[in-house]
Amino acid sequence: MPVYRPDDSVTLPLLEREPELAAAANAVDALCGSKRSGGLLVYRGAAGLGKTALLSEVRRLATGRCAVWSARGGETVTSVPFHVVRQLLQPALTDDGPASEPAGDPTDARELLGERYEIVGPALGIAPPGEQHADPQGVRDGLDALVERLAAVHGRLVLLVDDAQWADLETLAWLTSFAERPAGGVPVLIVVAYRTEEAIGETEWFLQKIGVAAKLLVTLSELTSDATAELARAALGEHADDPFCREVWAVTGGNAYETVELLAKVRDSGLEPAEDFAGELRALGASARGTGLIARLEELGTATTRFAWAAAILGTDISLDLAISLSGMSQEEAAKCAERLRAARILVGTDPLEFVHPLIAGAVYRAIPPGVRTAMHGLAAWAVSRSGRGSAAAAPHLLEVHPDGDPELVEQLREAAAEHLAVGAPDAARRCLERALAEPPLESVRPQVLYELGCATLLTSPATTVGHLRAALDTPRLDEALRVDVVFRLAQALTHNNQTGDAAHVVATEVARAEEGPARMRLQGAHFLWEGVQAIEENGPERSRRLARLADGLAGRDNTERVLLMLRAFDGTARGESAEENVQIGERALIDGRLPPGVGWADTAWGFEPPALLGLSYAFADRLDRAESLFQEGLRAFEISGWSGGHLAFAHALVGYGHRRRGRLADAETYLRESLRLADRVGSGLPMHWDAASMLIDTLLARGHVDKALEAAERHAFAPPYSSSIVIPDAPSVRGRLLLALGRTKEAVVELEAAGQALTARGRHNIVMAPWACDLARAVADDDPRRAAQLASYARDRAERFGTHTAIGVALCCAASLKEGAEKVELLAQAVAHLEASPSAYELAVARVEYGIAAGFPAELACGLELAESCGADGLAERARSAMDARPASR
Repeated sequence: MPVYRPDDSVTLPLLEREPELAAAANAVDALCGSKRSGGLLVYRGAAGLGKTALLSEVRRLATGRCAVWSARGGETVTSVPFHVVRQLLQPALTDDGPASEPAGDPTDARELLGERYEIVGPALGIAPPGEQHADPQGVRDGLDALVERLAAVHGRLVLLVDDAQWADLETLAWLTSFAERPAGGVPVLIVVAYRTEEAIGETEWFLQKIGVAAKLLVTLSELTSDATAELARAALGEHADDPFCREVWAVTGGNAYETVELLAKVRDSGLEPAEDFAGELRALGASARGTGLIARLEELGTATTRFAWAAAILGTDISLDLAISLSGMSQEEAAKCAERLRAARILVGTDPLEFVHPLIAGAVYRAIPPGVRTAMHGLAAWAVSRSGRGSAAAAPHLLEVHPDGDPELVEQLREAAAEHLAVGAPDAARRCLERALAEPPLESVRPQVLYELGCATLLTSPATTVGHLRAALDTPRLDEALRVDVVFRLAQALTHNNQTGDAAHVVATEVARAEEGPARMRLQGAHFLWEGVQAIEENGPERSRRLARLADGLAGRDNTERVLLMLRAFDGTARGESAEENVQIGERALIDGRLPPGVGWADTAWGFEPPALLGLSYAFADRLDRAESLFQEGLRAFEISGWSGGHLAFAHALVGYGHRRRGRLADAETYLRESLRLADRVGSGLPMHWDAASMLIDTLLARGHVDKALEAAERHAFAPPYSSSIVIPDAPSVRGRLLLALGRTKEAVVELEAAGQALTARGRHNIVMAPWACDLARAVADDDPRRAAQLASYARDRAERFGTHTAIGVALCCAASLKEGAEKVELLAQAVAHLEASPSAYELAVARVEYGIAAGFPAELACGLELAESCGADGLAERARSAMDARPASR
């Protein structure tokens, strides 16, 4: 197999890489065979050991059998988000795509990306960035879908990534997530090569994870003296004697690249490959690296050296017009310099230019005097911006310029950060904004930079966001309008970081200092929001009264009023107030029955919490049609926006809970497990985990799958201490129900008593949202029947005040469980009647089965069994079958 080197008239074998070559051949054969099996190969090792040559061999093996695209990281462009992904996939989406593309297949970028075009297109550089921040996980999911689509169009894909130690972190994050996906049907072979000594920090972490997922992970070693001698004779002729060949090995240390370069210089110089001339090898070898390479470069002249410096500053895929601008040459002079560098085997190509090897590029870059290098980065930033490529393209150079209090540079960095956020690269945005703070910005601009920095890290690091936003809040020249935005984002970040109490306190402080007006009204709305969703509250009833007084006079004239109405509807729901009145309050928050612009699921002014709370209010009011419509709208909004992290996880949880309330338990379980899978990609122990876990455990218990419910509880640490935010359904109530199902009654009683005390102290009495009272009544019925009766009476009273058929039916079932004979039968008959008028099929199935058993009605029992089976309530169905089987024996 030929070792790649420009202008090389001799092809040299790739030696001592037989296992690696065999693995590559097997991988390509598996990809191109009938099973179309993809995979991942990783080659790693020190610089110059033949990693690029191995990738070239993979390309040779795959060419003509499948589509092959390649990319290379660059030492000076590691901060450019999606730089390597763009190299890999842009050819498939532009007119420069593969000539072997099947006729008639869809190759238009919009057709390939579909609804993800606006999400993934900016990251790939084929669409302008939008105004909204792109979710990094959404972009990664979109890239996954694009690769799957390309594989379907082209049949099979080979993606080659060289010098991955210099790949941007966004590309590495995607490669890692793609590599860790479950094995199966996507016919894509990815081959990654990187230098171990250059992979540090997050890059090293990503590459290690990629290595773990690889079918083959190989650490390359230096060539032996025998292999070096074989290369020497292949390049110089069989007459090359042993002492000369041993000296080649001694000079190069078995480094494949240096060996090939040294042999080329020997051939070009006409040096006789004999022992008498072996002493000259060290001088020749030194000219291929380090100071020797730089000395050779300087011999080409000052102008050529300056042009090489310009190329090194620009990095990879070097645009000729930018190199000319940066070097300050005419086009004719630059062309002559480029030709000299090509002849010296330093550069290759015309436009774009490329260094022959990254070792050369690195040596030239590091040879530039530090002061000159910094100045050239400043010139490069100017040249890139002037060329129309934008601030984001100039950002790698802006980051290298020394801080000097330049307001224009601060603005360029802010513009670059905004573009990075729009393509789903918050870490790149963070680097730009941190550099802008170091400039430093003008005092009047500093709060805005801190706020933007906080927004940049909100999705990826709420804790970091809190620090930046607190700093913004403490700046003396903070504009009042911006201050409200900072406070709201700070409260959001605190809540996402499981510090809901702190969020409420921050907003309360701002409400106290704000003057009357729209800003104060918005802060009040935020205060009621974060107070209402915290798990522990000092004076819940008083807050509810204040909210009720404020909301009573609101007609929904603006979004702040509409949000307050949504919060009031949910607060009334949690308190167990009239469900019909809660629905009417919620309706005032809508425009023609729909969420108003600015308060939608994906709108950032208020966040997703208000529409979620409104949807839950509808769900518990037995208006599941409205709730399901809202939840599906949220799911769709997040999918369209490409928000594939916590937002999408929460939307799946809400849709799943809608199925749970409807009685479609198997569907509910599917959505809730998907919610937790999505949430796990974001982190652990976050509020979204608590909601999804509580909903899942509640659903599994309804299905009768107690072991699976316990497994879910243990996996997601569903135990005290609980989340700082409220959990739907109430977490201690659900845990108490789980403990009862496990037969751990004493523990269950303690858990349910604590839940009841905490909820009633806050004035929260919704027995469906927090089903502690009914379960506690059953738990203490044998030991303390009087207390059980009081609890059942409390549940029934609260259910009737709330007024939904579901709540009343559940309370009647609870009361019936404490009775015997005709009284029990009558209560269950009433429960069935109410639940038949509700949308809650599972609760109806429970009532029918219990009614059939208590009344001895086989027909009713059969109806209950059929309904239990259709709901997926396996445990209830088994109870019904057992009761039916037992009837003949009792006669």
